[in-house]
Amino acid sequence: MAIQRRMNLTIEQVFPAGAFIVGAVEPVQDWDQAALPDGTRPQKIDKETGLPTWTVPVLDADPEAGKNEKTVNVKIVAKHQPVPPANDTGLPFVPVEFTGLVGVPWIDDSGNRPKLQWSLTATGMDAPSARKPAAGAAGSKAAA
Repeated sequence: MAIQRRMNLTIEQVFPAGAFIVGAVEPVQDWDQAALPDGTRPQKIDKETGLPTWTVPVLDADPEAGKNEKTVNVKIVAKHQPVPPANDTGLPFVPVEFTGLVGVPWIDDSGNRPKLQWSLTATGMDAPSARKPAAGAAGSKAAA
């Protein structure tokens, strides 16, 4: 069986109940490079695209997500710093959908037991489209 290490994903697969930006978009520091004269690190460059890498903290709106799974960092590869969509909801967090979403599995062995984690990378972010929740999403359970 030939399963690729990088898996193309949809926003519905990763965040079926929606996602919200909960912090600033910031450059990812490249810890494999030497520090700059001012002590900072250069920005990480994506090996596949040659574009700078940015990161944004995201809240998973799934009510069944565990407390350690509620927020994740999504990396975005883009020439310029991505700008979050406008927040017209009145909520304290910005609703978001990611385009070109890719997941890469990795093993987190920093705790008592190793566990599978996912590194998420996207090519952009937009305001959520008007869509129905995916099957199995929290919103669809109430309708059943």
